[in-house]
Amino acid sequence: MNSKFKVKFRGVRGSYPTPKANFLKYGGNTSCIEVNLDDKLVVLDAGTGVIDLGSELVREHILSSDISNQRKPIEATILLSHVHQDHIQGLQFFKPVFVPGSKINVFGLNVSNEDLKDTLQDVLFDRVFPLGIDDVKCDFNIQNLNDSKVVVIKQGMCAEILDLNFFNICDYTKNDIIITFHKTQAHPKNGCLCIKISYNDKVLVYATDKESYIGSDKRFIEFAYGCDVLIHDAQYTHQDYVSPIAPKQGYGHSTYQMAIESAKLAKAKKVFFFHYDPNYDDTTLEMLEEEFSNPEGGVEFAKEGMEILL
Repeated sequence: MNSKFKVKFRGVRGSYPTPKANFLKYGGNTSCIEVNLDDKLVVLDAGTGVIDLGSELVREHILSSDISNQRKPIEATILLSHVHQDHIQGLQFFKPVFVPGSKINVFGLNVSNEDLKDTLQDVLFDRVFPLGIDDVKCDFNIQNLNDSKVVVIKQGMCAEILDLNFFNICDYTKNDIIITFHKTQAHPKNGCLCIKISYNDKVLVYATDKESYIGSDKRFIEFAYGCDVLIHDAQYTHQDYVSPIAPKQGYGHSTYQMAIESAKLAKAKKVFFFHYDPNYDDTTLEMLEEEFSNPEGGVEFAKEGMEILL
């Protein structure tokens, strides 16, 4: 039986949600990607797109048994590329967190030597939410992450964080989930993690909030080289990026041309544009899609609810 490696776009918008009728063709929720790897669930970022995912997981949990203590527990590993609001603002509304018996890992980039749990507690829970982070009902495992670490999920086991310096790929098989990271410093002020998931001889690279350099980012190209699917930040048009009134260079986001160049140099089989500017409505994105999309050539626009199978 072939292993399943399925990706679903839960939120593709950057910066802040856009819950307006003329923004919904592509999606109004902020960054969140659901990745199903057979019986394992990995979630890339926890913007508002994670909220509906949580509701569906709880529904499935309830339907798994009429007897509450015999229901299948919810298990998920959430990887945070960084802690800007549009990548974490759905976490406190992720319902499995409040379901007893759920096992939720949250691994993310820690900045300025701060503990990730302390950061999330401060910006999402205690000060701005009715519950503190220690009041949640699940097994809430929050750990710091950086690009010197690797996350491994072996069959039948929980996710664990290992030191990359002592990691030997020969100790693992294609049926183990291997997740590695590349930190880009281009995103102010503390950088951002690009995430690579390898499973069953397929590779997904998630590169949100990543600004390219003139001549490309060679370390990132090496990191993403040969991937099957590249989800790449494409927040700005070139015109907005170099605008004489409000230029966006240095904001930590790419243009569509930058994303295409990165995909070509990395020899990615497919690239999906992602993290659209909240000022770009459906009409704007339709025009951009007409200009840049090339499904036959492996270049597509991510849309909320879209599913792909690797």
